[in-house]
Amino acid sequence: MDFEDVFCSKLRMKILKIISNVGELNVSEIARRIGANYGTTNKHLEILEGEGILLHKMFGRIRLYRLNERSPKTKAIQNLIDVWEHANKK
Repeated sequence: MDFEDVFCSKLRMKILKIISNVGELNVSEIARRIGANYGTTNKHLEILEGEGILLHKMFGRIRLYRLNERSPKTKAIQNLIDVWEHANKK
């Protein structure tokens, strides 16, 4: 997937920002926080996981998503979020 494809979705950007701030969340909580339904949220999470940006772990039927700290893509995204948020606070 191209850079533009990952970043063209406002919902994916919201997901990345929320997980970056919170650390780890399940699909339902992510959906609630971004104002989307479960299916749409799950689709975006699968895309981000497919790109190696997110990882998930299972607790029974509950999937918890977090950033993949080992991914250079994730590090770049975290840096972008940090710089953007810091610049907006000035």
